[in-house]
Amino acid sequence: MQEPRHSADREPMAKVDTAWLRMERPTNLMMITGVIALASTLDVASLRQMLAERLLAYRRFTQRPLDLGSQAFWETDPDFDINWHVRRSALPRPKGRAELEELVSQLASTPLDATKPLWQFHLVDDYDGGSVVIVRLHHCYADGMAMVQVVLSLTDTTAHPKKHADPHASRLRHSHEGVLERLLSPAKAGMAQISALGEKMGAQIHKMVADPFAAAHDLMDVSMTSARESRAVMAELMHSLTLSDDPPTRLKQPLGVSKRVAWCAPLSLAEVKALSHALQCTVNDVLLAAACGALRDYLLAQGDEVDGLSIRATVPVNLRPLEHAKELGNQFGLVFLDLPIGESNPVARLQKISAGMRELKSSRQAIVSYGLLSALGIGPGALQGPALDLLSRKATTVATNVPGPQQTLYLCGQAIREMMFWVPQTGSIGIGISILSYAGHIYFGLISDQRCIAEPRAVIEAFPRELEKLLLLALMDDWQAPLSPERASQLMS
Repeated sequence: MQEPRHSADREPMAKVDTAWLRMERPTNLMMITGVIALASTLDVASLRQMLAERLLAYRRFTQRPLDLGSQAFWETDPDFDINWHVRRSALPRPKGRAELEELVSQLASTPLDATKPLWQFHLVDDYDGGSVVIVRLHHCYADGMAMVQVVLSLTDTTAHPKKHADPHASRLRHSHEGVLERLLSPAKAGMAQISALGEKMGAQIHKMVADPFAAAHDLMDVSMTSARESRAVMAELMHSLTLSDDPPTRLKQPLGVSKRVAWCAPLSLAEVKALSHALQCTVNDVLLAAACGALRDYLLAQGDEVDGLSIRATVPVNLRPLEHAKELGNQFGLVFLDLPIGESNPVARLQKISAGMRELKSSRQAIVSYGLLSALGIGPGALQGPALDLLSRKATTVATNVPGPQQTLYLCGQAIREMMFWVPQTGSIGIGISILSYAGHIYFGLISDQRCIAEPRAVIEAFPRELEKLLLLALMDDWQAPLSPERASQLMS
């Protein structure tokens, strides 16, 4: 079969994006699902018009993936119709949170139409005095950071913005540049070569699969600046491949096709920031510790033994340089973080997670995983399934924390009251933890395969209680020294 030529209607897909396209399984759809709750009602015609002007300014959203086996492409949909991609939905009475979570769960379990560009917006009327927009987007189009800038490009900072003559100008208006600067600033220093490095690592790993002995020497010289860097990357690669499988728990079951989602009421970001300062850790550490405690409470409520139990979460790490902020696609790596479920002391649990995050920040694990994803994107299909299973057996959940804009945004003139999202899980992983900050609040969400957690709301309701435990312990201490696990045990006794 003759390979298709590059043309205006077809262009090659990046290797990492190809990997996410090929990870799709009936039991784990590679789809980002989001919820945007508006303070007022929105009509579908206004939503379609705004998306036609702003979302379609990204040509990618008029294209569909085409996988020919040896290579994947982006192909312009000749029959593109925005009416297919913007749909109306309705909630059954009483049209509350439970009914909305049920609808989102159904959509998160339903694959997108592969004959069309893989995205849809669903407008839900009459929810808590306003409308809700449910977004579904395949992961091969964009990662979490790219999705943030896509959402920003659809919004305004006032209800009545000035009109832009050029629709492309709405992609990144001045009021949003500071948000992206803050989101991407950790990636600015020394990250300009990360994408190229990941691509070269992927090519070398692909050679290793074909001829391990011949490629071993080459891998040690993948455009690294020093032998020390080469050894560090090789050590991270071996560490990732030789990690033990996560222990069997009710959280790690054979997957089905039904997913369940839930999310909590907004929590104060200022309070969590103050708590992190008091406990001398990051906001992310506090939130992950609370999520870990919520999973512990859930397992205990089910009568499970948790003493000494530790599970892993795969945590996305942004590798996108600031100059690439406007681009779609996937530019992130994954790291494995230990979640000490068996630790009963909330402060000791927090300290272990904080120490684990500090260690991961100084490692090359994210770069190595980016290279592995590149290898999956160019490797043969027979390799991808076993490789994905190998890596996904090493973790029980995916944990994502995205810092969103801290000012109120407007969609089609309507104030955005709440935002939430859920990222897909890969391989045999059946649980996803999502944390999003927006407009001074934090939102915690969970998506689970129904066979792993049938009712994720039980975990959601435990999350604010875990934050309260840490807050009370911090307030009860004398503040003369950092709160220690031993002191926390005394305060709890």
